[in-house]
Amino acid sequence: MSHLDSILSKIENKQAVVGVVGLGYVGLPLAVEKAKAGFKVIGFDVQQSRVDQVNNAQNYIGDVVNEDLEEIIKSGMLEATTDYNRITEVDAVAICVPTPLDHHQQPDTSYVESSSKEIAKYAREGMLVVLESTTYPGTTEEIVVPALEEKGLVCGDTVFVAYSPERVDPGNKHFKTKNTPKVVGGVTENCTKVASALYRAVLEGDVFEVSSPAVAEMEKIFENTFRHINIALANEMAILCEKMGIDVWEMIDAAKTKPYGFMAFYPGPGLGGHCIPIDPFYLTWKAREYNYHTRLIELAGEINNSMPELVVDRMMRILNHDGKALRGAKVAVLGVAYKKDIDDVRESPVLDILTILDKEGADYQVVDPFVPAFRLIDKQIETVALTEDLLSSADLVLIATDHTTFDYEMIANSSRVVFDTRNALKDVEKKPERYIKL
Repeated sequence: MSHLDSILSKIENKQAVVGVVGLGYVGLPLAVEKAKAGFKVIGFDVQQSRVDQVNNAQNYIGDVVNEDLEEIIKSGMLEATTDYNRITEVDAVAICVPTPLDHHQQPDTSYVESSSKEIAKYAREGMLVVLESTTYPGTTEEIVVPALEEKGLVCGDTVFVAYSPERVDPGNKHFKTKNTPKVVGGVTENCTKVASALYRAVLEGDVFEVSSPAVAEMEKIFENTFRHINIALANEMAILCEKMGIDVWEMIDAAKTKPYGFMAFYPGPGLGGHCIPIDPFYLTWKAREYNYHTRLIELAGEINNSMPELVVDRMMRILNHDGKALRGAKVAVLGVAYKKDIDDVRESPVLDILTILDKEGADYQVVDPFVPAFRLIDKQIETVALTEDLLSSADLVLIATDHTTFDYEMIANSSRVVFDTRNALKDVEKKPERYIKL
């Protein structure tokens, strides 16, 4: 039996042992779904604490159901380890490691590189390797493939390599790992066939095959760049509408009544999360290799990155109206997570706002029911409870994240001055004495 027929047979019969490298926001939900689908799964992570949490069924990812994790750990369908030597036990492995930007806004592929080398060290013939980490077009064939070929493996024959971008939207109530469509691009047709077979055996969402890993890599960056640019447009409209005395939220709601040719995006205090603030810059970096400057993407980045400072400038103007300075002003900041109803503060624009408030000497307290504590530069900040006393004593209440668990009636009734960057009080009939929207 050929290596192709062997791996396809193992997948079809749920006899393949599957590895997942990186047990974070992407890796753990994927590992759980693969285990629930009937595959034995080994999760790999460099953090011993995270491995211990998984093995003790201690869930740390909001999109994973506690009971699901407990069941698959108890049944032995999922286990975690820091020992990469156990790659020898798996038939297929997905790489789900971080791909951040460095201090020069250039891609840091060190996690992909180290993971590829560790996998190659223990790889064997007939194995499937899929990269899921978001990255620039060419990464799979420039980093993953050479690592495996150095061991004498041949893509499409003795090893199968593909790229299938992660699609994770933390906190999304409708689309999870299980039912989100998958894009797969293999190095060869056989590579695509094997990777697609595995995802179809695990997920409910459609699997869409493309001609190469580079197409799949570019597709993923295009998804996030699309949102990046359209959010920048909404933010720029918010700036202009404020100057013109127009409610930007009302304007966008009116525009979205058009049943074709329009998709609503909304302004906010800035971008957050691992994807949208970072991924477009992978493309701008790669484009320079072809002597091309992605002007629209870079301009959108300038607009979105300027929003935290703009928010603080607006706060200063609001306080000045009441004859108060930002220095020494009591500010209640509602929300530090980058989006509502999650505990994720990665790249949160609220962190930038708080950094500026620190510098300006504001006396602020942060409320976030999903984030009990967080790190701000060199200090640990604990969040506080949302109370009437906190709101009524504040010179300014800033709604930075629109968690649905916030009591917006109490916020409206107890606050004197509210600056709402999320249009969170839109459904509250009685607004505060002074209510200002972004």
